[in-house]
Amino acid sequence: TVKKQKLVPFFDCAYQGFASGDAVKDAAAVRMFVDDGHLVSMVQSFSKNFGLYGQRVGALSVVGANEDEAKRVVSQMKMVIRPMYSNPPRHGARLVTTVLEDPKLKAEFIEQCRGMADRINTMRTSLHDALTAAGSTKDWDHIVKQIGMFAYSGLTKDQVMTMREKHHVYCTADGRISMAGVTSGNVDYIANAIHDLSK
Repeated sequence: TVKKQKLVPFFDCAYQGFASGDAVKDAAAVRMFVDDGHLVSMVQSFSKNFGLYGQRVGALSVVGANEDEAKRVVSQMKMVIRPMYSNPPRHGARLVTTVLEDPKLKAEFIEQCRGMADRINTMRTSLHDALTAAGSTKDWDHIVKQIGMFAYSGLTKDQVMTMREKHHVYCTADGRISMAGVTSGNVDYIANAIHDLSK
């Protein structure tokens, strides 16, 4: 269908390595589309998986049909980015390049991503179990079925605002919880706050 309708797939790979714990597996869909002959575009951010939040380090990759098309795409991209910034800071990009080009550092980075993903998944299970232990009869399986750094709780905006005021537990207004902020020390408190608002 994508080829038939001449669509150009665009992938956002913001948390590569945090979704499954395997950076290669997290990029499987992109590779599948390229292997199938699609001309794709992909953005990657290294802000979270490299801990470079303030650096805005990322990449835009475009797969073209040939070298001539690649040159035309680069030319168009330069026309768009030059008015926004001419010479962006390079230190963040150099850090990422240094790690990804060194086999030992890259292996260590991949292992650290796996460790973070495993910790997040453990916290998903802990939050799910703590909600049940708090007495909730709601189905919280979606928390353990989701992947990545965030979990959509299902709380409404009004519930989120009340939880902030009453329990001082903060998440986005749409109920999105940063699972990286859930720890063994606060998971019961968070579960009790969510349960209090979702009874």
